[in-house]
Amino acid sequence: MPRKRVTKVRCPICKKEVKLTGPNSPFCSDRCRTIDLGNWAGGAYVVSSPVTDGENPIPDDTQEDSDKDR
Repeated sequence: MPRKRVTKVRCPICKKEVKLTGPNSPFCSDRCRTIDLGNWAGGAYVVSSPVTDGENPIPDDTQEDSDKDR
């Protein structure tokens, strides 16, 4: 009978090995989950904004819409 394969990852906070099927996955404990939530709430993690090309700015449609009303 084949054995089920258990995938393990590292906890992003304390780096302990964790089973992906665990109740706190991908964290090893509720403590690490709470620390991660606090990092997000405190601004430690930042989602970067998209890079825009300065030579080809995105057209602003709001000005065209206001000109149509006149």
